[in-house]
Amino acid sequence: MIKSAYFAGGCFWGVEYYFEKLNGVQSAISGYMGGHLENPTYKDICTGNTGHFEVVQVNYDSNIIGYEDLAKLFFEIHDSTQSNGQGPDIGTQYLSAIFYENENEKTISNKLINILKNNGYDVVTRLILKNDTIFYEAEDYHQNYYFVHNKIPYCHSYKKKFN
Repeated sequence: MIKSAYFAGGCFWGVEYYFEKLNGVQSAISGYMGGHLENPTYKDICTGNTGHFEVVQVNYDSNIIGYEDLAKLFFEIHDSTQSNGQGPDIGTQYLSAIFYENENEKTISNKLINILKNNGYDVVTRLILKNDTIFYEAEDYHQNYYFVHNKIPYCHSYKKKFN
């Protein structure tokens, strides 16, 4: 069954890059969520005034990979303790957040946050009910950015945090 998950971990290029590599992930799409402006553009959200996060919509086959594995990767590819952005990208659009769709996703996310906190991480990741929040796909030039430009992420790297 194909499902979607929504993760904000700084610049969406790096988040998309790591999720696209997972077995069971059908697609990872860069976009915007959480703000008040309809159909925002990259220029709009860069002002920091729209309330949007840079988000990746991860479409996955739940028969191959589960939500918990996706959420673990999310926490292992960004700094969930940085409260003002991600790496060199500073601003509200780069904050760490999970847009959960149901209580199960919220419970899993909280469980992982508690594991990280028990291991000394001061996690600031926000958990936001997706509910009626709309995912707006980012402009074409943001999609598959690192693949298209044959580069690797500059502000995301993988660090194992879970056993």
